Amino acid sequence: MATFVLIHGGGDVGWSWHLVEAELRARGHDVVAPDLPCEDETKGMGETADMVVGEIGDRRDLVVVGHSFGGFTAPLIAGRLPVDVLVYLAAMIPAPGEAPAQWWDNTGHGAAAKEQSAKDGGLTGNDDPLIGFYNGVPRALAEEALSHARGQSNITYSEPWPLKAHPEVPTKFVLARDDRLFPADFFRRLVPERLGIVPDEIPGCHCVMLSHPKELAERLESYLST
Repeated sequence: MATFVLIHGGGDVGWSWHLVEAELRARGHDVVAPDLPCEDETKGMGETADMVVGEIGDRRDLVVVGHSFGGFTAPLIAGRLPVDVLVYLAAMIPAPGEAPAQWWDNTGHGAAAKEQSAKDGGLTGNDDPLIGFYNGVPRALAEEALSHARGQSNITYSEPWPLKAHPEVPTKFVLARDDRLFPADFFRRLVPERLGIVPDEIPGCHCVMLSHPKELAERLESYLST
């Protein structure tokens, strides 16, 4: 049995993992999926990591998964605790000293999104979240997800990522092929550049934990043999 620590993205909640959590628990695993203090201007990246470490407690056999903005938090956990596998899921990959606000320009995200938008007729980057984020998610489930949406604090968005390097633990990256926030070709370039690995691919939108929970759970569990 492993413990999967599921870190949600910016302005989100732990609820977003509930379908994946059910799949993993059905396979006999433990799951920690906390609500991060993402709207609290007194809690930056370090304090957020403190909170997650507290939620984990004395659990071991850890697989830490960071989704989207959670890519800035997940490696902080892997740098503090004995983690078996670190997984970036459709996630922002930080560079040492880089603030999340700088990440977009530093990675060339804008040009990549514009290029993909020209190919798909404006689906990528669409302002309608049902089109740009929740494509492939059943409408009622997507609307429920929207009802949980929160803000993201300026402190976590503007402060530099504190690590000098990525933790030396087995690391995986999972991209969602139908992601309209972070196009697949963008990550196919960025992941080798920043992590030195080739990303794994599964079907699904940016919120792949809601569109393809079973496929995601199977992929996460497969990393236990890493």
